[in-house]
Amino acid sequence: MKKRLGESIFKLAGWTYQADPSLLENKQVIIGFEHTSNMDAVLSLAIFAILDIKIYTLIKKELFKGPLKPLLKAVGGIPVDRHNKGNIVEQMVQEFNTHDKFSLVIAPEATRAKNSADRKPIRTGFWHIAKAANVPIILMYAHAPTKSGGIFAKIHPTDLEEDLKLIKEKYAELGIDIKIPE
Repeated sequence: MKKRLGESIFKLAGWTYQADPSLLENKQVIIGFEHTSNMDAVLSLAIFAILDIKIYTLIKKELFKGPLKPLLKAVGGIPVDRHNKGNIVEQMVQEFNTHDKFSLVIAPEATRAKNSADRKPIRTGFWHIAKAANVPIILMYAHAPTKSGGIFAKIHPTDLEEDLKLIKEKYAELGIDIKIPE
């Protein structure tokens, strides 16, 4: 049922997807580019439904109040204190260690800017989490000009600078330009 719903979302949106399930593991950090609209999140959720992946994502702790709290928990939201960034890596390592299956989804772009000139360099917290938890980084994409998306590559974090260059190269093969920190 979830798979059909996910496929229907892509069809209704006029998008296509590719997803290589052999890239996936029981524990992983999944990152996605380009992050140009909220539709990216809808399409990502559709792919996760198609592949039957329970996902988790970081959400600022201030939103976990009142009636929103159980809803955010139900969709895999993990409350984080964004002012205590060092603690986030430790908190996520603990999450990976306490689950048999754990897929943490992060959109490392600091903006949903449609113009690449307006984009800032990506944030690297995803890499630090994956490295500390000893899990792979799965690369996901949503490319509005071609109306295509999917899961297409995996890397095992070793060296931040080299891994960021590799991630940039892999996305460039799809026509997606990401800015990495200098």
